Formats: sequence, C-alpha cells, structure tokens
Amino acid sequence: MKKHNGKEYIEKEKHDVAELVEIVDVLRSPDGCEWDRAQDFNSMKKCLKDETEEVLSAIDNKDYKNLQEELGDVLLQVVMNSQIAKEQGLFDFNDVVQTLCEKLIRRHPHVFGDIEKPTTPEESLKLWKMVKEIEKQRK
Repeated sequence: MKKHNGKEYIEKEKHDVAELVEIVDVLRSPDGCEWDRAQDFNSMKKCLKDETEEVLSAIDNKDYKNLQEELGDVLLQVVMNSQIAKEQGLFDFNDVVQTLCEKLIRRHPHVFGDIEKPTTPEESLKLWKMVKEIEKQRK
C-alpha cells in the first residue's frame, strides 16, 4: 500500500466523511489521479447531472443497493466541487456543511425555534417557503 501524507487508505476498512474529503484531496494532489486533477466546475456539471439521474433511476426501480452507491456518487460530486473551490480559495466542504446546517436550522423554526409546530407536511412546506422568501427579500 502506498502512503499519502503518512497514511495508508485501505478499501475494506471503516471510513467516514472526513476521510472522504482527505481521499478527494489526495486524488487532486500532484501524486493523485490525472483525471481528477483535470476537473473543474464546468467539467463536473455533466457528472453531477448523470449521477443525479442514476439516483432517480435507482429510486424508480426500488433498487436500494444501487441507490446507496449512487448517493455516494452524488456525494463525491459535492466533495469534488468543494475541493475545487478550496483550491481556488472560495470555500471548502466544511463551509458547505456549515451553510447547510444554518439553513436547515433557520428554515425549521418550528423544530429549532419557538414558533408553533405545523400539523401537516403541507403546512411545514408552506413555512419553509415563507422563510425562504424572507431570506430572498433580505438579500
């Protein structure tokens, strides 16, 4: 096994999101993969579209084993685009996670705040859209 940054990455061992981010960083490093290194936001657009379509197909076919794999492929698109952004000094994966967590908390004031909890999915969606509209007006 080849070491990267003093660490061996072994296929069948337990992995987590932090290690996924490390692996993508290695893939885009000078010692990494030429294809991965050559990617940019524009070249990744088709990959993201294709992987999203494969997720939808797995759901339609109730192929949950394939769904697991395809969701991983979509996650790779997020991590890869985040790595490209990091290399350009724009943001990194942790910034994406932070922004998402803030949005989820903000758009669920009935769960994380003190407003009355909607009683139906439709009411919850209406609240989500209302908070989103308020966000738009503030920008």
